[in-house]
Amino acid sequence: MSTPIRASDTPFAIDVEEGKKYSWCSCGESQKQPFCDGSHKGSEFSPVRYTATESKKVFFCGCKQTASQPMCDGSHKKT
Repeated sequence: MSTPIRASDTPFAIDVEEGKKYSWCSCGESQKQPFCDGSHKGSEFSPVRYTATESKKVFFCGCKQTASQPMCDGSHKKT
């Protein structure tokens, strides 16, 4: 298994909209972090879908090491 590229040392705080679907970048190569721009093509990575259940601020993982994809679980503090 390939290791994703660390896109950020901190999570991305994003205001999401209820009912809207988001595609989180799992490879770390996207130029539109934390969201997918298709940079994973040809790799074993694929975007992780997230649908907002309410409008609020959420924290998408930036280090790509989270066990709670796509949300930050604090893994950036350990690696």
